[in-house]
Amino acid sequence: MLSLADIELLFARHGAAQYSGEPVTQLEHALQTAHLAEQSEASDELVTACLLHDLGHLLNEQGETPTLRGIDDTHQYFALPFLRGLFPDAVLDAIKLHVDAKRYLCQVDAGYYDRLSADSKRSLALQGGVFDGAGAAAFLAQPGARDAVLLRQWDDLAKQADLATPPLAHFLERAAACAGSARR
Repeated sequence: MLSLADIELLFARHGAAQYSGEPVTQLEHALQTAHLAEQSEASDELVTACLLHDLGHLLNEQGETPTLRGIDDTHQYFALPFLRGLFPDAVLDAIKLHVDAKRYLCQVDAGYYDRLSADSKRSLALQGGVFDGAGAAAFLAQPGARDAVLLRQWDDLAKQADLATPPLAHFLERAAACAGSARR
């Protein structure tokens, strides 16, 4: 299990890496996603999920965008064993489901696919493509699905060069507020 200090160190070591061909780094993307959640008055758990939703990329650092090599790195699952025990299911479920939330949104929002970045479109194909109606309904019935949809929408917007956000320490304080609830 990672500690909050370990998470801070991961961002220090790998956060400057470019985020999948976008005009932001991994850290900037994480901070922007969490900042958008915070501006929407999301809970500590959802803000934390937004901060950590792509932590699997940092843990599984491969240097270049995996989708360019035709690889789905399953980052949404990769981080879960490292976070389990530190955070409650409300954080873990939103992280786990944020990729399927993209598949869901493509099914239920006719214009959503066209708004995706090139890398998100490539990864969508590798991640199973757009859900059919039954898949979308099954997704939405899972615990954390609605939070995952919100996370995904902020995720899509969190790719803006030079957007000012609070620092990592600010969001780690919010993460600390919900970290203990996993052990209660």
